[in-house]
Amino acid sequence: MAEEAFGVRRMKLGSQGLEVSAQGLGCMGLSAFYGAPTPETNAVALLRHAITAGITFLDTSDFYGPETNELLLGKGESGTGDKVWITASEDGKFGFRGYPQYVRSTCEASLRRLGVTSIDLYYQHRIDTTVPIEVTNLPRFQKENLDHNKIVFEKVQEIARTKSCTPAQLALAWVHHQGDDVCPIPGTSKIENLIQNIGALSVKLTTDEMAELEAIARPDVVKGERHWNIMATYKNSETPHLSSWKAA
Repeated sequence: MAEEAFGVRRMKLGSQGLEVSAQGLGCMGLSAFYGAPTPETNAVALLRHAITAGITFLDTSDFYGPETNELLLGKGESGTGDKVWITASEDGKFGFRGYPQYVRSTCEASLRRLGVTSIDLYYQHRIDTTVPIEVTNLPRFQKENLDHNKIVFEKVQEIARTKSCTPAQLALAWVHHQGDDVCPIPGTSKIENLIQNIGALSVKLTTDEMAELEAIARPDVVKGERHWNIMATYKNSETPHLSSWKAA
């Protein structure tokens, strides 16, 4: 089977019985934010290769494109003959809205673009908070932070060499070792990178190696935030108590 050949095991996601590949595919980069969109022929080939390899967890959003990413997934999934757990996460237009009516309308629109009758997994892309938009470069890659973080990367790269893997595979392996309920969704637009990412499932780390990695790349050592302030809603994800909600 393709799953066995590529080493993509299955895992339970959540408590409702959903079973997905232990590593998914983030599809954002195929349509937006990382340069020009990937040519459709190449993108569809990548998606079908991922599905054949045993990846059943495809992450998309109506914000990617916008909307074109979902149309692309509909083409990539059709004709494969395999069951794929397509996820959909909504952003609005850089405004985060969690109202039930809005979520229902965006889900219905996503279903039409994806060409499916149900979304197997839906989650909010960002928490609905009121945070001012700040226009900047990603902080972690600004010049004042980049030189410092390069030193951290070189130390991680050295460990990767001793493990006969790439730094990207090492980073993914670290995520996988956080627990059986953790499913990373790395994105790529190239089949060779997809195959490399799947290879991370075979990288085993000892307790000492995990500790060494975590000491090198501690949050207080890496300089610069990962996202713009508006994107980091995980830092302030408290929502109002249910008792305060009055349905329209």
